[in-house]
Amino acid sequence: MSKIDEEALAEAYNRALALEKAGDIDAAVKAYEEVLAIDPEDHGGAAVRIAALGRGETPPKAPDAYVETLFDQHAESFEDILVDQLGYAVPVMVRQRLQELKLGPFKRMLDLGCGTGLTGGTLRDMAEDITGIDISENMVEIAHEKDLYETLYVAEVEDFLEDNDDEPFDLVTATDVLPYLGALEPLFFGAAENMVPDGIFVFSSETLPAETSGGRSYVVGPHQRFLHSEAYIRSRLADTGFEILEISEINVRMQDGNPSPGHLVIARLKG
Repeated sequence: MSKIDEEALAEAYNRALALEKAGDIDAAVKAYEEVLAIDPEDHGGAAVRIAALGRGETPPKAPDAYVETLFDQHAESFEDILVDQLGYAVPVMVRQRLQELKLGPFKRMLDLGCGTGLTGGTLRDMAEDITGIDISENMVEIAHEKDLYETLYVAEVEDFLEDNDDEPFDLVTATDVLPYLGALEPLFFGAAENMVPDGIFVFSSETLPAETSGGRSYVVGPHQRFLHSEAYIRSRLADTGFEILEISEINVRMQDGNPSPGHLVIARLKG
């Protein structure tokens, strides 16, 4: 990576944020484009911010450098922010739905975007062997200290699924992964490739309501997180060989005091 002019980058980024706050969208987008020119890997997520402002092409996913930086910075305070402040309880919902549907126990679980181990910890007694993957090294270190996982990898989820040749899994979870991905084919196809027939795939998404989607499959929402339409999720799962066992409407988290409506999806890979 060539050396980034940190000073110019900080100046352009702060200017972009200030212009966005002031409501001068055209100037803000220009400043974010300057940010991208200085830092093409996009550690600050300028591309998703431009998309959140309704300009430019919606990227197929959040830039790896951005997601990695975001979670590396927040690793220490991650659980406190997510669970206590944002009211995030998706792992508990996953457990309840799996038990309700009488699914499990599982032999091998793959926890995609494992973070500090919230989902792994919640499902620990339902799986003999758990592998966790996260792009953030700092997050994986915290998960490692908890001793919840047999195996942990620092990797980008789609890359891992493409390259992995470990034994297949009978449970794959992806809680709070979809808000960082736009196009879902690589994730769904990659999950299918790493699962046993009749394996269970569980994930959460934040919902793009049909009435505001304008026929789009996904958009970047106001909090720089991807929202997906239910129709898109259903069609992509069918395309990659999954049958849906259940789609529940959930509140993923509180954001600025408002619920973030989402879906919790439980699917089975057709045998």
